[in-house]
Amino acid sequence: MAKTEPLVIPHPRATADLIGHGEAEAAILDAIAGGKLHHAWLLTGPRGIGKATLAYRFARYLFAHGLDGGPVDMFGAGPSSLDIAADDPLFKRIAAGGHPDLVTLEREENPRTKVLRDEIVIDQVRDLAGFFAMTPAEGGFRVAVIDAIDEMNRNAANALLKLLEEPPPRSVLILVAHAPGRLLPTIRSRCRRLALRPLGEADVAAILTRLAPAVPQEDIRGLCRLADGSPGRALALAAAGGLSHYRAIADLLVPVARRQGLDVKAVNELADRFAGREGGDLFRLTFELLGLYLVRLVRLAATGRIDEAMMGEGAGMRALAGAARLERWGEVWEKINALAARAEAVNLDRRQVLVAALGMIERCAR
Repeated sequence: MAKTEPLVIPHPRATADLIGHGEAEAAILDAIAGGKLHHAWLLTGPRGIGKATLAYRFARYLFAHGLDGGPVDMFGAGPSSLDIAADDPLFKRIAAGGHPDLVTLEREENPRTKVLRDEIVIDQVRDLAGFFAMTPAEGGFRVAVIDAIDEMNRNAANALLKLLEEPPPRSVLILVAHAPGRLLPTIRSRCRRLALRPLGEADVAAILTRLAPAVPQEDIRGLCRLADGSPGRALALAAAGGLSHYRAIADLLVPVARRQGLDVKAVNELADRFAGREGGDLFRLTFELLGLYLVRLVRLAATGRIDEAMMGEGAGMRALAGAARLERWGEVWEKINALAARAEAVNLDRRQVLVAALGMIERCAR
């Protein structure tokens, strides 16, 4: 994809529209209209499908209408969505992070190291308890959005459990979870759960076209198929040049599928780009896409079908998939994921990690 102006992806709190999750919005509206609003909501599903966007739409609607249910039409029917117009002053305040009754818990920068933490820590939850102890500044609700709760460490999760067990009056916690199975069962049991599903390809394409108009139309389909129902992933890949990099990774594996071995020169050229901070971003993107390639390969091996993200992808992938049993490819995918995680955790040499990962694929294909 040709270079364009940097793609700016809006924060969920500044995103007005939500596509594909009407059932979840209807459930929230029914709870509000029935006066049975649960104090804690767990929004689950894969990354990038709109969970946090729904959380902020929920918060905006609650601040705007409370438990009154919003305006009704001439037939007495209430609103059919949580929509608050983007030009509404309430929307603008929340988008700017300026509403006194809304707080967001996300991973924060470590004040000592100035590096983004890899988890939400207990001090943040203690601050949240103090926030809920105060009377709502504008007389309605106090709302917290936790994005994402599965990024909390154990101590923070235990502290949050106390809030869930003894919820303050007129408080709502909206918990975003990418992997709800990792949560404490006692947290899951105290929340009303809404499971959000990946979007269809047409919906992802519509969002990508609207938010990233500079992306060439011929790239839209490939990005949508790599995103696997996640508009957030499609936008992130578009911003990072992910489709062209995915093509480069697939090309690296073509000679492996033909039993010709890895192109050492091409591998070294890629590894040379891993130096420095920007190289770290490319390293993470490379392993995200390599993992995605293997997921698609395993899916092809299991079903015999693939929706190509680029011309010729299926032929090379079929040849590689046929070189080993499905179980072995699954094992390789797991080992490469573990290797990438270890590389980030203990700062392994990026070049050697890439060589080791590609070597696993090569040995599996022999």
